Amino acid sequence: MKITITGADGLLGSNLVRVLLERGHQIRALVQQGRHPKTIMDLNIELAEGDILNLESLRRAAEGAEAIFHLAAHTGTWPARSEIVRKVNIEGTKNVLSVAKEISVKRMIYIGTASTFGFGTKENPGKEGNPYKSGHYGMDYLDSKYIAHQLVMQAIGEGLPAVVLNPTFMLGPYDSAPSSGAMVLAIYKEMLPGYAPGGRNFVCVKDAAVGISNALVKGRIGECYIIGNKNMSYQEVFSLMATTLGVKRPSIRMPKSLVLAYGLLAHSSAKLLGNSPTVSYPMAKISCDSHYYTAEKAVKELGLPQSPIEEGILECINWMKSNGIA
Repeated sequence: MKITITGADGLLGSNLVRVLLERGHQIRALVQQGRHPKTIMDLNIELAEGDILNLESLRRAAEGAEAIFHLAAHTGTWPARSEIVRKVNIEGTKNVLSVAKEISVKRMIYIGTASTFGFGTKENPGKEGNPYKSGHYGMDYLDSKYIAHQLVMQAIGEGLPAVVLNPTFMLGPYDSAPSSGAMVLAIYKEMLPGYAPGGRNFVCVKDAAVGISNALVKGRIGECYIIGNKNMSYQEVFSLMATTLGVKRPSIRMPKSLVLAYGLLAHSSAKLLGNSPTVSYPMAKISCDSHYYTAEKAVKELGLPQSPIEEGILECINWMKSNGIA
């Protein structure tokens, strides 16, 4: 199948492209002009320069495509309110949907975030259909992804054959930014003395790539699938990372009041000085909550693998070492 992918050189995209190539698909990756997509440069794919905010370049990249995978997003969290984040995630998605309709794709795969659905506890984790509850963080990244999700669902209602995938926190190779790998790197370098009281759902990015690729044929049109694996508190995941990497684990449990106070101070200081804080106040609030989800639906319907999180940790650090990041 001929597939056009946006955001192909990110953490998820770099892994997804490899899975799709292994399955015999022809890939055209939309990349921004002047960008050096080093994680996919050596692959047997076609690179098309353009931007999801430029409708004409998007049309050229999608010409002849039977399917579109829309992964591109602006994941910036500082400042918390950002016009460019909203523009890329909302207007960019509108453009992709418009082109997908124009060329009558057989299937569109939209990559959202599990945060679009309300999170839960380990005993009662969040699932598809739970109402959005992250609006109180006041962060345009989360709000814009929620709005974009609704646009996709609206397009599905109008006849677009699309499936929505909502990944949790992914770990693994080809994380050149690094994004989630920054957490692994901080543990590896023993830069974190303690941990916040919250937690997340974690998944190996290689598993996410397989599950998302499977959605091309197994995903039911109009359905959403949380792509995740294991729910862990920060204490649990930091200890797991430290053990896996053979380094000292963070041992200080920071109370919520201290985490929030530090986040507020760093946030205010950054606004005053015009730089980026290590932890903003919204991110501090997020780190105090338990963002737990279940991927039961994706495991059952998409055959989403559930590899041990240790594998993602090792693959992440080994790739960063081999590429001079760690």
